[in-house]
Amino acid sequence: MADDLGSQPDEGESTGAFSRAFSDIRQRRGLSRNALAKLMNYSRSYVSKVESGAERPSRNFLNSAERAMNDNGTLRRAYAESFDSRTPSSADDLHLREAAEMVTDDGTIQVLREESALHYDNRVYRLNQRRLLRNNGTRPIDRYLIRIAVGKFPDDPKLCDLLYAQNPVTWDELNLQAWHGTERTKPMRWAVHHDKPDFKEVWLRFGGENGHFPLYPGESGWIEYEYTVDEQHWGDWYQRTIRLPTRHLSIRLDFPAAFDMTAWGLYTSMWNDAMPFATPIQSSTENGRQIYTWATDNPPVGSRYRVEWKVVYSPHPVGEPGQSARPSQNMKALGIRQRDDDILRRRAREFELPLERNDAERTISELRSALNRVTLAHVFAKGSSISAQQIGVDRAAAIVRSVEGEMIELLNPRIIRSSDQIDEQYEGCLSFFDVRGVVPRALHVEVVHTNLDGTHRITVFERAVARLVAHEVDHLNGLLYTDRMAGGTQLIPVEQYDGIGKKWEI
Repeated sequence: MADDLGSQPDEGESTGAFSRAFSDIRQRRGLSRNALAKLMNYSRSYVSKVESGAERPSRNFLNSAERAMNDNGTLRRAYAESFDSRTPSSADDLHLREAAEMVTDDGTIQVLREESALHYDNRVYRLNQRRLLRNNGTRPIDRYLIRIAVGKFPDDPKLCDLLYAQNPVTWDELNLQAWHGTERTKPMRWAVHHDKPDFKEVWLRFGGENGHFPLYPGESGWIEYEYTVDEQHWGDWYQRTIRLPTRHLSIRLDFPAAFDMTAWGLYTSMWNDAMPFATPIQSSTENGRQIYTWATDNPPVGSRYRVEWKVVYSPHPVGEPGQSARPSQNMKALGIRQRDDDILRRRAREFELPLERNDAERTISELRSALNRVTLAHVFAKGSSISAQQIGVDRAAAIVRSVEGEMIELLNPRIIRSSDQIDEQYEGCLSFFDVRGVVPRALHVEVVHTNLDGTHRITVFERAVARLVAHEVDHLNGLLYTDRMAGGTQLIPVEQYDGIGKKWEI
């Protein structure tokens, strides 16, 4: 997740015209992205992000691209169309534009110290930012622009767009608060500048109930702001992007000590691809919390500092100290959508293959990662399986891992024939893992599903694998195993189920 210093373009500032012109000229010059990046003295990843529209290019980038590709003005016109042609719609808009230009002008405002902190507890992330700002300009500063951007899948913008279109981040969820000074004695008012499902821009105003307190030329002052994000909107990473001259940056991550986790850092700039932090992240335990800290001085403008982590398994991810969490709580902490989530009752949207091949591959990859996390937390002697809805993705994809370890990937699956032979066995579901129920299933099923190239095939599944496949096909049709149970059959608590760690006897 990256907040306020992210690099997403503003709403209405479409990068489309520039991205298309940039790509067209590069290809006509016969240059690969890697070759062009070397000519421009930028990293390949940065060039790729600009061309894909994920990154707004700077004017320095524009100048370098013109020289490298010997362009005659096409790029500059496209740049103006994409970024310079907006007309303020009101006097207030004009003032906001002038303020934005002032606070982003190199050297006008300086960050003497930035303290970034992320705290996780009870399935909620709390973000806190403290900055000591200095006004090196000639005019008072009465507002400061911050950005809040979430990204469950940071390397997959399309999948993120899909997720947040269905389940956007709301202002109620964020509960944004801001203060001026070191003791939170002066609350700051704020105004929404842009509001997207996964991206917010806000002006913090140097004023509130206690009057106005602008930052005058030559003065320094602290600002602090804080907001929360539910874990369903959060990925396993946290990024700080340096957009203003900064003397000192510190990052602190705060997780429950019960988490078995590791954290590492990656540094990226306009000139370099991702590389490890120059110094290690420090780890310590304080009052039942696992703390990770890292700091650097004089980070270059345009650089990105990203901390990633992996939680293997927590025996007590939620609940009171000393109490074991319920199995369903464990699953929810591992990112599995639970029974009351509406997505589990909707028919999943099918992939249009091969057109959506990349989306399908990414979804399968996310399913594999989720199933790996789950299998570290529980022993699945009967095999294991998971559907896309259970990780919050409304697409027709599921994977099944047999007892022997065979991985079966299913896209747009549909059962076209079932055997007359029926077997009854207890089943569990990751989305309500506290109980088990007896479910009748066919011993053999024939399933038609789609290959990545768009062709179809029919596969016959038998016995235990047939049961797992049928369970997931039900999920993709908005059904739970309880819908298949015979009338009068009751669920039993998992504590009364004696089949854990045992194979089905079919």
